[in-house]
Amino acid sequence: MRHQKFTPRADYRIAESLRAKASGSLSEQFPELKALTVEFAYFSPEGVTRNSKIKYTVNPAFAKSVFRLDCMNPECVAGDFDLSAVIAQAVAARQATATGEMCCQGWLSKTTIDRVHCHNLLRYELSLTYEKSAPAGIPELQAV
Repeated sequence: MRHQKFTPRADYRIAESLRAKASGSLSEQFPELKALTVEFAYFSPEGVTRNSKIKYTVNPAFAKSVFRLDCMNPECVAGDFDLSAVIAQAVAARQATATGEMCCQGWLSKTTIDRVHCHNLLRYELSLTYEKSAPAGIPELQAV
């Protein structure tokens, strides 16, 4: 049997995974959210070199409300990107899109903890769709 070696990075990722799993789904947290598409790209700390770009459609019924993305730096400790608050703000304002940039505040590697931050960048665009609601003053139709 192989024993897992615990490192500061592994410990952090396990804790974050448990936090996400313990959260409710996006549908539970935001019942009005019908669909969410996430497009994001990872950049070097200087913001010039793009390392990868990903676009995918999230199923709100299954995606967790703690919505986080790992940092691209394989040595990063206690960093990553948490878009949970960005999604919550966009839904509260019923925005159709939300764009922005986040800087990883983790440590560059386990040997630089408390000295050198990672500072990789994540640029994102969220496209949100909401359930239609009946106009004010018009009762909703009911099935007979």
